[in-house]
Amino acid sequence: MSPYEPEAAHPRPGAAPDPAGPPPAPGADEQEPVEEADEPQEAWAARRELFDHSPGIILGSAASFGGGLVGGDQHGVSGGRVTGDVVMGGKTEIFHMAPAGPAHASGEIPRAELEQLDALYAEGPGFAAALERLRDERVLVLSGGHFTGRRAAALMLLHRLGAGAVRALDPDTSPTDLRDQLTGAPGYVLCDLVTSRTRPLRRNHLLAAVEKLGAGGHLVITVAPGAFVDGVGPVPWEPPPPADVLRAHLHGLVGAAEAEKLLELAPVQDFLGHRHQLREVAGFAAEAARYGREGTGLDELAAYSQSAVESQVQEWLGDPELRLLDKAFLISLAVFDEAPYALTAELGDLLYVFLQETQQPDAGPEIPVFGTSAADRLQLARGRVYRKDEATEWGPVPQRMAAFQDPRTALLLLREVWTGHPSARPAVVRWIRRLAADGRPLVRTRAAALAATLAASDLPSTMALVIQGWAGATRYRDRLTAANALTLAHYLGTPAIPRILHSWCTGHDDRRRWTAIRGYALLGPEFPAEALDALRTAARRPDIEEYETDHLADAAELLLLPDASGSGADGTVLAELAGDLTDAGPARGFALRSFLRAAGRTEDDDGRPLLLAWYERATGEHTEDDRHLTALWRAALTDRTHTAAALETLRGWVRGADTDPDAERALAALLPALAVTSADQQRLGHLLRTLPGADGGPPPPVAARLLAALTTAH
Repeated sequence: MSPYEPEAAHPRPGAAPDPAGPPPAPGADEQEPVEEADEPQEAWAARRELFDHSPGIILGSAASFGGGLVGGDQHGVSGGRVTGDVVMGGKTEIFHMAPAGPAHASGEIPRAELEQLDALYAEGPGFAAALERLRDERVLVLSGGHFTGRRAAALMLLHRLGAGAVRALDPDTSPTDLRDQLTGAPGYVLCDLVTSRTRPLRRNHLLAAVEKLGAGGHLVITVAPGAFVDGVGPVPWEPPPPADVLRAHLHGLVGAAEAEKLLELAPVQDFLGHRHQLREVAGFAAEAARYGREGTGLDELAAYSQSAVESQVQEWLGDPELRLLDKAFLISLAVFDEAPYALTAELGDLLYVFLQETQQPDAGPEIPVFGTSAADRLQLARGRVYRKDEATEWGPVPQRMAAFQDPRTALLLLREVWTGHPSARPAVVRWIRRLAADGRPLVRTRAAALAATLAASDLPSTMALVIQGWAGATRYRDRLTAANALTLAHYLGTPAIPRILHSWCTGHDDRRRWTAIRGYALLGPEFPAEALDALRTAARRPDIEEYETDHLADAAELLLLPDASGSGADGTVLAELAGDLTDAGPARGFALRSFLRAAGRTEDDDGRPLLLAWYERATGEHTEDDRHLTALWRAALTDRTHTAAALETLRGWVRGADTDPDAERALAALLPALAVTSADQQRLGHLLRTLPGADGGPPPPVAARLLAALTTAH
């Protein structure tokens, strides 16, 4: 199924009223029209969907909570310091040096500041060409993104051209007034010139400036990439690589020999492995230099990289000048990291509506339909855009995806929103409920991932405000979202998830019990013995319904099979299920249901059965697993309740072996092991002789070969 395709709704058998009452209901505008009933998604498909659509940061190695990315109620910078020009606001002056000098709105820049910058400066890839153009044209417009070192580049261009004195002009200077600001100094810098449609920077403004500068003067103007210019060809500014900036700073701070030693430290290499801004590189250089001089502070050095990301997150959310619309986009990108940009923007605007209604309930939110470009939004977010094919039911479809450059940003930002800005919680809760009700599986999965991230920061509040409402909902879809959220929360290191699942699975609330059953299907391979015990306890309930027994077997099936990460296929679970065959009560039926469901799964849509591959491995490894598999097969074939299903599954194994020699060899060993009695031999012989081929044709050739092997063995 496409990750963007709505699922069909079907009647649910066995629906029961919720003894705990309905969950807290969101407003009428916060959910889709609710279907009267729906059908639960198959556990195998649900697990695949969860792993397909969950953000990589949760299931990858970076998902380190508890003293790492999310450590309970941590606030602020957890270690290290971010020094240099770290600004809590919309300021865009960049000094990539340490310590940074003061910013000057106007007037002459102290020569000592220029010399200090010169000693620490690393030239970018286009620096030499820009220097030649400034020398020839005397006025240069430098275009670059925020925090790329464009101000430092402007100062160094003038300094290395030989300007004895450099004056900083006010960025609010109108292009028409530019000429009048030039008073005869050899160098001028105008950083972040403010332009608009009504006052663009035109070529005639630059020509007038050249006339006023005279033969020995030079001017550098820096602008953002989206600045309004007319007839002007700005020089695009690309910052130098962070490694070059760090090396230049360290050479200036501690000398070349010590700098090269510091560059080999593991924390330094780790820092360079992330995409940090130049202001953060400058601060890190000062911290590394301190370690080099004093030999202390290695822990702070190691923590600096993450501290820089935390500081950026706090800067975004705490900046009163940053638009609420932009903050909503940042939060949406954190949830839909590595998802289509259009989806991120669409749902970010929805969050903005909810945030605006919280902040100004009497003022209707205004969303600029065409006012904000993707480039501007991603530049603010320190994000990237890339192309990736998405698998859909119509085949691969190219999508323009968006993600943070530093994958740690998403989790840290969501944690800060939830624990550092609790006033945003009502809007976030409304938003997450809307996401969970969306018809697109990707969106619903990300709603679960968001809930998991919030639970990792504050489990009691997230359970009360979000997850428990889903778990007690009427719709299976909502309960599946709760199970997904608990699963991902466990992967993030959230404590108490196994206890929650156990209490719900063995409790009296049938809706929470189903949620826990599905949670064990998704998460059981992490603790298979405990999961199987809870599922068996639920299966022994005297009031168990038939449909619920099927759900329990679906969950236990996944304890036997490997998950998307390769874990699972647990021999302990297999042995426990084989041991239940001696039980005359519900445990035997539960074991056989679970086994037959697992027996029907293949390595891919048309591949070898997973349990047959397991049997083949077990016979070569001399474990007890092959004996347990054989015992379960024999019990399923001879149990009147399950014989028909067992024979049909075995027919599928035989048909698949017609084009798989390895599977045929495994079956040639398994079938004789199943034929213990004459009745067993007759049953299996009849199956092989009467096996229909594809589309009702003659039996496949493999059936005759396996029949010969069966006859020869007995």
